[in-house]
Amino acid sequence: MSRKITIEPVTRIEGHARVTIHVNGAGEVENAYMHVDQFRGFEKFCEGRMFFEMPVITPRICGICPVSHHLASAKACDMIVGVTPPRPALLLRELMHMGQMVQSHSMHFFHLAGPDLIFGFDADPAIRNVVGIIEANPELALKAVKLRKYGQEVIRIVAGRRIHARFAVPGGVNKALTEKERDELLAPIDEMIGYMGEGLALAKQWLEANQDVVQRFANFRSGYMGLVDPETGALELYDGPVRLIDRDGNLLEQFDGACYLDYIREHVEDWSYLKFPYYKKMGWPAGVYRVAPLGRLNVADCISTPLANEEFKKFKAISKGPVEPSLYMHYARLIEDIYAAERTRELLEDPDILSTDIITESNVITGEGVGVIEAPRGTLFHHYWTDENGQITRVNLIVATGNNNWAMCNSVELVAKEFVDANNLTEGMLNRVEAAIRAYDPCLSCSTHAIGQMPLVVEVRGPDGELINRLLRGKG
Repeated sequence: MSRKITIEPVTRIEGHARVTIHVNGAGEVENAYMHVDQFRGFEKFCEGRMFFEMPVITPRICGICPVSHHLASAKACDMIVGVTPPRPALLLRELMHMGQMVQSHSMHFFHLAGPDLIFGFDADPAIRNVVGIIEANPELALKAVKLRKYGQEVIRIVAGRRIHARFAVPGGVNKALTEKERDELLAPIDEMIGYMGEGLALAKQWLEANQDVVQRFANFRSGYMGLVDPETGALELYDGPVRLIDRDGNLLEQFDGACYLDYIREHVEDWSYLKFPYYKKMGWPAGVYRVAPLGRLNVADCISTPLANEEFKKFKAISKGPVEPSLYMHYARLIEDIYAAERTRELLEDPDILSTDIITESNVITGEGVGVIEAPRGTLFHHYWTDENGQITRVNLIVATGNNNWAMCNSVELVAKEFVDANNLTEGMLNRVEAAIRAYDPCLSCSTHAIGQMPLVVEVRGPDGELINRLLRGKG
């Protein structure tokens, strides 16, 4: 008889998800699904708010990457008031963004993904976690903490607080950087890059020593998407056109993010509240793509900072076309980590970073704005429509993790079919399935919204567990 194996909750990710693995009578996996059951209604309950409130409201979507939502929202508001912020304000926003990248990428690799690489997928779960890393290698654990702390300090010093900042406003920012603050942030950068290099060496050593696993572990073809510099095609995290390539690495589109609805559509399945974006011209599911570090490095032609670009060249040499195995996401993430630290230095050394010319005033309401940014977990779109007074009438969010939804679901099924034997089931087999999701560093709190009514099932049971009544709305 067929059976169902449930993993609930998926561990070492942000948000809540479960996996169901369906096996046949021979113990072979037939299908596997990642279910995202939590629901966030930000798109709906932001209606009626004033547009300038959105950079303060939307960071509450997530406590892990509030900076990404804050800045994407501010960029959408810039368009609503029809202005471009002064260059110093753009530098300060990007500096804040680099702090977000450093703290998020460093935390994910060392604290969430690292235990699988350091201890192995089959290690005792009691030690296969951040506490185990602290006990096994306290020096490495301390460096990881310092990296995240540095990223958080960049955010705090630039914006005035570490989380849910009120820094970026329509037309610019509301706080300048002092010379003392600049020097405080410049001082530790070399030390931080050194720590990142140790993480990079650890990841590369593991990937090279475990190529058999790497090639069997959610290795599949897809399109890729990310922002690039419009002139050089270099990796871009704050601003630039959206580049989309096909599974062979050929350019499909390079477009202004404000026009994203001309290129991206969302597919809905009844077993998840998380939608599935895809490239409209190819349709579903042919037009699926991946984002985040693997996607960004696959679409980029180079990286603008020296250390990260040298490592980028080695990354590109792995494959003649796009680098496909999902476990290379960790390698790509650490390359971006180094880039973010190097870019932090460049921004701090720019003379305009200390300017007080930080806002452009406007009395215009255009009625619509789109903000696009590369969050740590991929391309993030904020789109707002307003009335003539600036009151929000409609909101659309395509969140970074949502762009990777198909990739995570596909990875779960591929890894389950490759590594799970239901007749000889071990915890390590199921941990591999979870690791397929962790590779994408999902932020599920950010990314869930629904069309129409949410499915709802209410069951009333007696003291003995007997079902007395069952009420159903939508698909249960």
